[in-house]
Amino acid sequence: MSEPAPVDPAGLARFLSEVAPDLAGPFAIERLGEGQSCLTFRVRGEGWDVVLRRPPRGDLPPTAFDVRREYRVMRALAGHGAPVPVPRPIALCEDRAVIGAPFYLMEMVEGVVVRAEVPPEVTSLEDRRRMCEQLVDTLTALHAVDWRAAGLEGFGRPEGYLDRQLRRMRQLWDLAKFRDVPEIEEVGSWLDDTLPPQGGATIVHGDFKLDNAIFAPEPPARLVAVVDWEMSTLGDPLADLGWMLYFWCDPGDPTFGLTVPSAMDQEGFLRRRDALARYAERSEVPIDRVSWYAALAGWKIAIIMEGSYRRYLAGTRDHPMFAQLDLGVPALARRARAAARGELGV
Repeated sequence: MSEPAPVDPAGLARFLSEVAPDLAGPFAIERLGEGQSCLTFRVRGEGWDVVLRRPPRGDLPPTAFDVRREYRVMRALAGHGAPVPVPRPIALCEDRAVIGAPFYLMEMVEGVVVRAEVPPEVTSLEDRRRMCEQLVDTLTALHAVDWRAAGLEGFGRPEGYLDRQLRRMRQLWDLAKFRDVPEIEEVGSWLDDTLPPQGGATIVHGDFKLDNAIFAPEPPARLVAVVDWEMSTLGDPLADLGWMLYFWCDPGDPTFGLTVPSAMDQEGFLRRRDALARYAERSEVPIDRVSWYAALAGWKIAIIMEGSYRRYLAGTRDHPMFAQLDLGVPALARRARAAARGELGV
């Protein structure tokens, strides 16, 4: 028996007629991207065009892929006028019965995303540098937002953020683990033994990297939206910085063992050290322990991907990339170990 569609058109049509009547009428649904977290769809009707986000299928960890968090933080940033561009949120639906899962709608932002290749619209060396600079500057701006003034009281618990990160990821590792990955165990022990004191709290995106930014579809390169806020919270800003640097690829870096290479090792892109220096120049956040946070990032993504691999083997995740996680997860963990040893140059 086949699975139901990830978006029930009839349920969505009823929701739109009741909550967003300007979007009523016939529409088409198209899957966007190949993201491994929340599922993203373009919904187009006559004279309107929006994006729908819902959690993936499968036996998901508790609190994971929370589209409500995405909606709340984007609404806060957009409403506060923060210098962090986000798509305008339109409506949130927490009732699973409507389309088969909680979901939200946001405006469609036209633009390009840089992954394995540099889109021809922003391929010049100057555009490559501008993309990197704007990415770093946007992270700096995010960490400077007054989250209380933006209405995000209670969005997270800043106190004990790092302890909770370690505890939560250990719990996820217990759920995901079905084989030995000694690098994950090694990095986890090192993180415990070297836990730094936590500094001040800011909004944390949780997955801040180049391919979660949308750039204008024409030169000069201009960052027009930051997306994928499902892991956002209030916490230590260095968690975002470490995450961005972990995924920042310099020439000669080992691959992750996955067919999702970054284009950032090409000519024109800033190098990892330059990105760190730019953040340090524009932020009041001390960066002396950033290697710990880069190792934390790699440890987390290795655990998360091992959970995806387990679900893939169980038949509940079907993306072809997951077949590569047999070798990809240990590669991610080895890069985390390299960060712990100071071998990423940050």
